[in-house]
Amino acid sequence: MRPMRLDMAGFTVFRDETTVDFTDADFFALVGPTGSGKSTVLDAICFALYGTVPRWGGTRGLGNALAPSATEARVRLVFESAGDRYVATRVVRRDGRGNVKTANAGLQLMPAGFDVTKLDTGLSPEDLGEVVAGTPAEMDRAVLEAVGLPYEQFTSCVVLPQGQFADFLHARPATRQQILVNLLGLGVYEEVQRRATERAGRAEARLEAVDRVLGGLADVDDAALTGAREQIGRAHELAGAVAAAVPERDAARAAARDAHAALAALDAELAVLDGVRAPGGVAEVARAVADARAGVGEAAGAVALAEEREEKLRGELAGAGDESALRLLLKAHADRDRLAGQAGSVATAVTAAQAEHDAAVAALEEARAAAQRAEAELEAAFRAHEEAKATDQAVALRAHLVDGAACPVCEQVVARVPAVPAGSAVARATAAGKAARAAAQAAQRVVQERDAAARDVERVLLRARAEHDQLRDRLAELDDQLAGAAAPAALRHDLAEHARLRRALDDAAGAVRAGRDAARRARGALDAAEERLRGAWRDFDATRDGLARFGPPAADRDDVAAAWATLTGWAGGEAARRRADRPGLAEAVAGAEAAVAAVQDRIAEIFAAAGLAATDDPVRAATVAVERAEAAHRRLVERREQAAELREQRAGHERQARVARALAGHLRANNFERWLLAEALDLLVDGASGILRELSGGQYDLVHDKGEFFVVDHHDAGLRRGVRTLSGGETFQASLALALALSEQLAGLSTTAASLESIVLDEGFGTLDAATLDTVAATLESLAARGDRMVGVVTHVPALAERIPVRFEVRKDARTARVERTGL
Repeated sequence: MRPMRLDMAGFTVFRDETTVDFTDADFFALVGPTGSGKSTVLDAICFALYGTVPRWGGTRGLGNALAPSATEARVRLVFESAGDRYVATRVVRRDGRGNVKTANAGLQLMPAGFDVTKLDTGLSPEDLGEVVAGTPAEMDRAVLEAVGLPYEQFTSCVVLPQGQFADFLHARPATRQQILVNLLGLGVYEEVQRRATERAGRAEARLEAVDRVLGGLADVDDAALTGAREQIGRAHELAGAVAAAVPERDAARAAARDAHAALAALDAELAVLDGVRAPGGVAEVARAVADARAGVGEAAGAVALAEEREEKLRGELAGAGDESALRLLLKAHADRDRLAGQAGSVATAVTAAQAEHDAAVAALEEARAAAQRAEAELEAAFRAHEEAKATDQAVALRAHLVDGAACPVCEQVVARVPAVPAGSAVARATAAGKAARAAAQAAQRVVQERDAAARDVERVLLRARAEHDQLRDRLAELDDQLAGAAAPAALRHDLAEHARLRRALDDAAGAVRAGRDAARRARGALDAAEERLRGAWRDFDATRDGLARFGPPAADRDDVAAAWATLTGWAGGEAARRRADRPGLAEAVAGAEAAVAAVQDRIAEIFAAAGLAATDDPVRAATVAVERAEAAHRRLVERREQAAELREQRAGHERQARVARALAGHLRANNFERWLLAEALDLLVDGASGILRELSGGQYDLVHDKGEFFVVDHHDAGLRRGVRTLSGGETFQASLALALALSEQLAGLSTTAASLESIVLDEGFGTLDAATLDTVAATLESLAARGDRMVGVVTHVPALAERIPVRFEVRKDARTARVERTGL
């Protein structure tokens, strides 16, 4: 598995959309400060493929995928595996109750040559290729088939997560053995042992079943086959005897059927003839029709008289004139009398309004004259005031002074303005002016009031005149309408005559309706009577048609009762004649039945001689006997063949059970698995020892004894000591050597189709000294230079990062983390 592109949005620290492009990154480093999100990039790769991350503690930690306060996280990984390119997508969401669930998961096989940069154009999921998996459950199987590694092997051989780097080195022998079983897929041999046991059980069960069937086939010897052949011969003899007797029996049965048919036909004719009966009340039906026809004539005459009277009254009413015109003239007389009275009242009101209007106009003119006189007096007072001011300038100036203000002449402050002398001309002129102004204002108010009153009176006068004109016009119209009209008393007399004629017309119309109802009832009674008569004739015709084959006499169509009497008399004579022929036919039936019974007895004796029960169809019974004998012979032959085939199957099942039991016994107690594990561990330790020797500058070799790991210290006279005595940096070297060796050799040792096209290390390179770090860097460079896999490291050690050609710098701010590619 080789990652090509990783897209994240809302995933842990990557709140915003982030893309990591691994294209052409054969040897890369994820660098950045501690906590910036370097390991989260590897978490996203694991999550996209397997739906979980090692440091989450399983799928229950799904809530860790969401960035703080985010409701959705999306991860999409494009990767290559064994020459094919896939895209894996997972989406998780938080619902309203805070539960986090996988909303979408899918794996698609991308078309050959698909340009990954097209993902930035917003392609729909349908454009990404063939859907291999569409649910989380389908993803488990599909990812295993595509990558070739289950989750545990992937995180031990491809992506080595932080904190689990030295687990394999320090694990107990039993735990390490189980890890190797999982990594190498050796559980397949336990599955083989289980399936071999199941196959042996199934083979033994089939063997027992075959033995049971063979036990039921013990009666298929040669004697049984000879008996079956003899039975076929006896069945053929029975069939021949029956074939000879059946035609005689059929002829006797035919004669018996003919005799029975003749007797039955005679009895049927007697039943028909005896059943001819005239229905009750036939004579009354004809009388009812005559009575109903008389009632219809009477009702029609009554209707004609009523319609004649109604038509006469309509003519009289039409000659009496138009009732609505009479009513309009009478109403016009009443309206004219009423309007004449209103016109007198309105004329009086107009006269009074005119007088009031004239008085108001005179009062307005008088008020206007008084106002003019007041204005003249005000003008005279003003001139007197001006003359007084000219005479006494000091008094005039005093009028403009204010206590505490400056004098406009000497500009000295006047503490208190002296009072105007009592006998001053200015004072008298001022008082006279005020009185004149008050009188002028009062006169003006009177003018305004009287002007308003005059306008009100004028409006009343105008309305009264308009109303008077309308009444005069309406009276003129009524006079024109009543010109040449009759007096009101004559009009009322004509209307009374109209009412009388209309009442008489209503009574006549009621009589017409009543007569027509009676005529309809009479017609209904006639229809009912005629229908009963037609029903009587239909019954007669049906009965006579049923006797047509006997040749009944002609019927009198004018009298239904007479027709019925003729028919019933004829039917009685015909029945008596046929009844005399019945005894001879009965005797012929008895003789035919005796002949049939004799042939039946002879056929029964033939079947009894053959040991079979006789049936109603002896030919079929004989044929069945032949078929059964032949079928029994065929079954016997088939059972003999089945027995031979079962004996061959028994031998095969016995061999299969023996081989499966032997294989299960060889694989029992995990002996073969332990041998394979020992060989795998030897190869693994040899490869890791060479890498460790290079990393430690020739100081250490790695060995194992009974599942435990030891190092041989060549700087201490080849002393062998446990790996737990190593320092932190030495432990890292030993763990790295094991990881690289495990990654190198897993493809050759594993029973799965793993595709190890990349390895990513997430561990503390900062624990190494400069020389060891240089050796580790050289080892990783050599591994990457081989070109058969992608190599990636997660580090914050600058010395190591600078030696790696492609670097992905991870930075984080208060909102989100970001990834930027640097280097080549």
